Amino acid sequence: METSTATAQSTPYSKRWAALFLLCTAEFLVIMDTSIIGVALPAIKEDLGYSQTGLQWIFNAYVILFGGFLLLGGRLSDLFGARKIFMWGFVILTAASLLAGMAWSESALNTGRALQGLGSAFIAPAALTLVISKFTDPKELNKALGFWGASAAAGGSAGVFLGGAITEWLSWHWIFLINIPIGIIVLLRSRSLLFTGDTRKGKVDMAGAILATAALILMVYAIVASETAGWDSVQTIGLLIVSLALLFAFYLTQKHKSEPLVSMSIFKVQNLSAGNIVMALLAAAWIPLWFFLNLYLQQTLHYSAFNSGLALLPMTLAIMFLMVGVTGKLVAKFGFKSNMIVGLLVLAASLFLFSIAPTNGNFIAHVLPASLLGAIGMSLTYIPGTIASMSGAKPEETGLASGLVNTSYQVGSALGLAIIVTISAAKTNALKMAGEVETTALNSGFQTAFFSAGVVCIVAALIAMAYIRTPKQ
Repeated sequence: METSTATAQSTPYSKRWAALFLLCTAEFLVIMDTSIIGVALPAIKEDLGYSQTGLQWIFNAYVILFGGFLLLGGRLSDLFGARKIFMWGFVILTAASLLAGMAWSESALNTGRALQGLGSAFIAPAALTLVISKFTDPKELNKALGFWGASAAAGGSAGVFLGGAITEWLSWHWIFLINIPIGIIVLLRSRSLLFTGDTRKGKVDMAGAILATAALILMVYAIVASETAGWDSVQTIGLLIVSLALLFAFYLTQKHKSEPLVSMSIFKVQNLSAGNIVMALLAAAWIPLWFFLNLYLQQTLHYSAFNSGLALLPMTLAIMFLMVGVTGKLVAKFGFKSNMIVGLLVLAASLFLFSIAPTNGNFIAHVLPASLLGAIGMSLTYIPGTIASMSGAKPEETGLASGLVNTSYQVGSALGLAIIVTISAAKTNALKMAGEVETTALNSGFQTAFFSAGVVCIVAALIAMAYIRTPKQ
């Protein structure tokens, strides 16, 4: 038995643009929460007594729960209706933001961040499903996805700027508390602007969700801890083996369950697997770009937190303009495959430029050109990658497909950042041990990080070239 709103959704919906603004606000907030904490870390460390290595879990607690439960969020959206899950996600995110903002200890903040990730895991796939359900005209859908992509990319970049401004002018507590009024407004407007969404009978695979999340947590922890334990240590190898075993157990349970969290048949959809791999690699390059660019600005060029955020504004504004006004038209004219390949190569060029930025660099010569190239590359890749990953999914699988593409992006960001941070730290430590000046050693680590992320982009472009197929009209 299925309750459908297909008839209502097939006709023009007068409030669809207002609804899109609400959904884009949600996506902006969800992605911003991954980046807003960056420049506040020193202040949080001083107030709550974090160790230097423990600080990374303020980021990882959010991203791991976000990535780990996205598939469950997509499945719940398909079963119980996208609007209901979207709203429940905001209830969790708003309450968790209050806990994080009022945090009195390291464990309290980590718990708040993890619960923020859980709420976001419900919001993201439900919101993308709602976007797609409201725009049946292809031209309007491309434009809507342009706004959607711009809000996601802008959330990642603007989080750095807002985090710097809020931390400098107010306190780090407000980088979390700012979510509360926004969350309340979104909840109040959701019932009048959003469709209920389709509902279906079915079971929720909690075991699958737990296996997937546990595997991700152990994998990220193993990579992060390898900086001190060593890649060849019993701890690192053991954790990675257990993580892979849990992933294999997840695969077996999904293959043999009658109502799995992830139906293996969905991977037969054209471009879905390749599209998700490309999106994971895109995140594995993009997140380290803004992470290390912020460090380069503050630790090498000695910008303040606020000025560092200002330096990232041109990139943020360029992404918003390109995704809203340009990318959709280019996809309509040239298709998503061509745009993905060109975008990834341009993003790689941006990262390779950053990889030669010197210790005595300046904004005009060494930051602005490369950051604008990065904006072009991200704008040409993100929306086409999302379209490629979801274009062949059936209506009843849109929640799962959106959960998969969001999962790929978040898992890619967590693992990519963990691996590239480790590579960067190894380079810096090796130069310090060789007697190199600390500033030079640190910047060499940043250069290595940018170069590694550029290589990831090249690999993603090759995968898109080989495996993404342009569908027949």
